[in-house]
Amino acid sequence: MTSNTDAPSFDIVIVGGGMIGSALALGLSRQGWQVGLVEGAVREALLEAPEPASTVDDFEPRVSAISAASQRLLEELGAWSGVTESRHCGYREMIVWDGDGTGRIHFDAAELHARALGTIVENRNIVRALFRELLASDVTLFDGVRVRSWSRTEGVELEDGRRLAARLVIGADGANSRLRQWAGMPTHEWDYDQQAIVCTVRTSQSHRYTAWQRFSPSGPLAFLPLLNESLDDQFCSIVWSQDTSEARRLMALGDDAFRAELERAIEGELGSVTAVSRRFAFPLRQRHAKDYVADGLALVGDAAHTIHPLAGQGANLGYGDVRALLDEMKRAKALGLAVDDQLVLARYQRRRKGENLTMMAAMEGFKQLFARDELPLRWLRNAGMRWLDRLGPVKNRIAAEAMGLAD
Repeated sequence: MTSNTDAPSFDIVIVGGGMIGSALALGLSRQGWQVGLVEGAVREALLEAPEPASTVDDFEPRVSAISAASQRLLEELGAWSGVTESRHCGYREMIVWDGDGTGRIHFDAAELHARALGTIVENRNIVRALFRELLASDVTLFDGVRVRSWSRTEGVELEDGRRLAARLVIGADGANSRLRQWAGMPTHEWDYDQQAIVCTVRTSQSHRYTAWQRFSPSGPLAFLPLLNESLDDQFCSIVWSQDTSEARRLMALGDDAFRAELERAIEGELGSVTAVSRRFAFPLRQRHAKDYVADGLALVGDAAHTIHPLAGQGANLGYGDVRALLDEMKRAKALGLAVDDQLVLARYQRRRKGENLTMMAAMEGFKQLFARDELPLRWLRNAGMRWLDRLGPVKNRIAAEAMGLAD
């Protein structure tokens, strides 16, 4: 990796070195583009290996359900081997059910002729694996510093006064993207009036390498399987999305009372909840940029779109953006086009906008469907779940498409 003591000109500067931005930087550099990456955290912290996990507090609360398609991208970037050297858990089954009825759907990797439906990974382990590859690349890293401003004419100004010039700047700086705001790119967004409670738990029974999701009118609860270095299969990461008032009540409970609520909510599927880590809660808001590109600027990941976490598709949508932008930049280089060519950027937007909007609409539909408590709707959704579960080929095709296992 080149030194960050100078402030050279680049083909591309990426702002944000998280899971999405670091993957994009690595891929673009390997195509031969001159790439700079700005990340607020220092590289030493990003490369630090976590301590072995023996208790619930040793796991990072932020995890992602990495699909097969996202795994293939990380494999191509050379980072997946680093991911699997650290804690991870492939899940072979997924069980989804209506807590207020009898509808239940069971997905099984064996029926899809796959080893796993996906892999649960702590976010920091993905970032660390990517940064290990970045260290051996030609990416110029500006770490431990944030961006003060950006404009098409003035370029990127860092908080330490350095300026970076680039034909194209890419915002991978999260849901509250300042680059998006500086560019004046409008968004369509709304508040769900829900909060997601996130923590790690230990249960008395094995998670059976299964992702569990129970829907209720006040929001879904997901138990995502984890493994520690000893391959203990009784740890899970939970994401419990609840209406704001109910989330606040749950957050105010002591650990014993919260564990009891969790056991009831998961209907005892994993036995008792024997331990719970520190809990975090964050408000849920859906946001979608009306455009992903502007003059000299493109958005990826949460900077372009955020989605309700009920399906765990946020990171995978971001990696879909990375794949599409890498494809278009590779094509541009082969044709001798400029990196900020408007036709190139328009092709990226066209490829991703429809798919992201479709997924967001589907998740909104699921949320609204399960939030309704009228008896006819409850009967219809439960009958529909039972019907779909019996239609093996249809059910498996839906699962294969959603999890990146389709041909």
